[in-house]
Amino acid sequence: MRPLPSILHLDMDAFFASVEQAAKPSLRGKPVIVGGLGQRGVVSTCSYEARVFGVRSAMATAVARRLCPNAAYLWPRFVAYREISELVMAMLRELSPLVEQLSVDEAYVDLAAGPYGPVLAEATLAEGVELIRAIAEDLRADIERATGLTASVGAASSKLMAKIGSEQAKPNGLVLVTPGQERAVLGPLSVRALPGVGPATEQALRRAGLLTVAEVADQSEEELVRLLGRAHGSGVALMARGLDGRAVVPDRDAKSVSVEDTYEVDLMERDQVLFELDRLAARCVRRLKAAGRSGRTVVIKVRRFDFSTLTRSETLPGPTDDARVIADTARRLAEQVSLAGGIRLLGVGVSQLAEYTQEDLFAQAAAELAEQEGEGGDESDESDAEAPPTAAAVQPFREQVWLPGQDVVHAEHGRGWVQGSGVGRVTVRFETPDSPPGRVRTFRIEDPALTPAEPLPLRPRGPSEQP
Repeated sequence: MRPLPSILHLDMDAFFASVEQAAKPSLRGKPVIVGGLGQRGVVSTCSYEARVFGVRSAMATAVARRLCPNAAYLWPRFVAYREISELVMAMLRELSPLVEQLSVDEAYVDLAAGPYGPVLAEATLAEGVELIRAIAEDLRADIERATGLTASVGAASSKLMAKIGSEQAKPNGLVLVTPGQERAVLGPLSVRALPGVGPATEQALRRAGLLTVAEVADQSEEELVRLLGRAHGSGVALMARGLDGRAVVPDRDAKSVSVEDTYEVDLMERDQVLFELDRLAARCVRRLKAAGRSGRTVVIKVRRFDFSTLTRSETLPGPTDDARVIADTARRLAEQVSLAGGIRLLGVGVSQLAEYTQEDLFAQAAAELAEQEGEGGDESDESDAEAPPTAAAVQPFREQVWLPGQDVVHAEHGRGWVQGSGVGRVTVRFETPDSPPGRVRTFRIEDPALTPAEPLPLRPRGPSEQP
């Protein structure tokens, strides 16, 4: 264990919902729920105003609607969240090269490995605690100044206690656990606060009359091994005593990149499936390129109407991040799957990742073939008849869909976001992060003056404007 609380755990407060409130002035201070909005939808994040009504992350959206019917229910805008995440993670890397990013809004930082390391190594406990507190407070202030969003930070001598600290600091706070305080902080907590203690482990401990971390810490390791098994019991025994020697591990390497969608209405037509595969392949490639990666193996995931799930894969001659190649491979794989009865979920992924893309002859060949087919279209109709339909050819199966929360721009009224749509109409509130709450207007769903738009950057806000 470290002599100083030099590990930080940063967690952005209600991240997705806070980004939406920052981007949409009319939602500030109001309940906001972000996630899937259909019958199968799940809450991804909710604002603190929504939590007052009992709404929580991972709750079914249908349940959330019953608890908080007047909230704003929005689809996630991952492009906006990713941009802010990258800005925040860059700030963390200025403090240390050892940043372990757990998710888009959460990370560990090892201050001892950064510029402050030499000073901390020479500091007394009191001096080190004072410096770490100042670093953490400056970090939170810098994030709020740059994004207008708040973050909670825990500082401790281990990853376990730093995360416990950030949870106790929420929202918009800092909790610093000095060495020696671990058991006092952990003791009153539920056993579920310990890493690796899920519902099954909790039940096993509950049957033994162990409800709090303090009660678990009072048990011998042998007793916990008897209850939970050798590996799990030993780990829980250490964690309950606040003992955690795990290092901050930067650049956790993903083994694959994938995207998937669940559909409100099962896909019944092969052309619909092919169109969706094209769209998923394009999203997958955007993620690949954002990570600076390429991959050799293309995988599709298909969940049928009866919930049976199939995967099919094909390994290419070399790594690629070419959308045409990945989409064409996904289409070939789909030919191996029966679509009878309907498809409720589709996914496209790429594995065997590499940090580079070869001069991909496979991709070049596909592009040249497409060009040749375009040039020779007037000479023969046979190749067109045999080729799989393109996404453009499938468009008639899909009318324009406007998602709640989506960024749009209108030729006359300017920038805004979709409040809702249905029965051939779409309702838009015209406002931006810098404007006062805007006016609402309704248009025909196919209005040519209304088009999707990229998110605008956020601006910092004063205390009176904080969500």
